[in-house]
Amino acid sequence: MTVTVTDSFNRLVMGLDRGNFEIYEDKVKQEITFFSDDDAPVNLGIVFDVSGSMKGKLDRAKDALKAFIQTSHSDDDFFLVGFNQRANLLAEFTDGDSLANKLTLVDPSGQTALYDAAYLGVEKVKQGRHNRHAILLISDGQDNASRYTYGELHKRLKEAGVQIYCIGIVEMGGAVGGTLDMQGQAILEEIAQSTGGKAFFPKSGAELEEITTRIALELRHQYSIGYNPNNVKRDGQWHKIKVSVKPPKGWSNLRVQHKEGYYALTGKGAQ
Repeated sequence: MTVTVTDSFNRLVMGLDRGNFEIYEDKVKQEITFFSDDDAPVNLGIVFDVSGSMKGKLDRAKDALKAFIQTSHSDDDFFLVGFNQRANLLAEFTDGDSLANKLTLVDPSGQTALYDAAYLGVEKVKQGRHNRHAILLISDGQDNASRYTYGELHKRLKEAGVQIYCIGIVEMGGAVGGTLDMQGQAILEEIAQSTGGKAFFPKSGAELEEITTRIALELRHQYSIGYNPNNVKRDGQWHKIKVSVKPPKGWSNLRVQHKEGYYALTGKGAQ
């Protein structure tokens, strides 16, 4: 699984080794059997809101996405899901520049099927050629058109093991919660937290670009850690994971970000 470590100033912490980490499953310590901090490429799904409420904000969001792509690993594979009242796959796996060009043809209209789009993104990203999977979800509003419920989406996210970063686009220059109400903000935060990602709510175009660049850098400076669970039962139950860090000398208050757990499923569904 993917683990991100930051310090008290929210700076990425690199250079840790296997001995700095401990993993617990259902409060039982596990033996780490795999560890890597390589800058490895990622399958990256861009799930992009093209509903009518994005009029006037789309250009800023496109510029931020270009900054994200420019900072990403040169071998990352991208695909694009656009959504208004329907979620559509706008671009199959491709390079970042080709993906960015697809957005030039988009004309915002319609309502917001955010849950359907996130669900489609999770299904698609697992088809990529790389071992790591992540999604960048960009939206300015709460769902009002999906067939899937939030409960159905949340269960799928917990099963999938895909890291999701969310960016809530509010009225630039206004307070958080401008067009994105508190419930919509809370949902984006929960989606991100449950998958080991983060949610951001930039208040300006410059902050939006800074955040997308930071996410791209974070994806390139994460730890991949694996273990074989002591509990080998494939009973479909939820197993909670906790990763802790033993800070090197001179470090303190390190924060660890990772997915919350997994369902012990049988066969191909196991995560």
